[in-house]
Amino acid sequence: MHLTEHHGDSTPGSAIRVEIQNIEEFHKELASKNYAYARPGLEETPWKTREIRVGDPFHNHLLFYEFTNES
Repeated sequence: MHLTEHHGDSTPGSAIRVEIQNIEEFHKELASKNYAYARPGLEETPWKTREIRVGDPFHNHLLFYEFTNES
């Protein structure tokens, strides 16, 4: 997957949602990289998902999510 800022490729500010499993483990793996420019959190949403949002300098976002077991 390649998000781009080049004119005509896409619209800056695009977002892609990716459903994953074991989001806590994925979050731990991202946090262990200790990358100074992207330290995404793990968010609980009112619509019963847990989400990690990763952005780039062109305001594109990858949003990883997992549904919670709450009813």
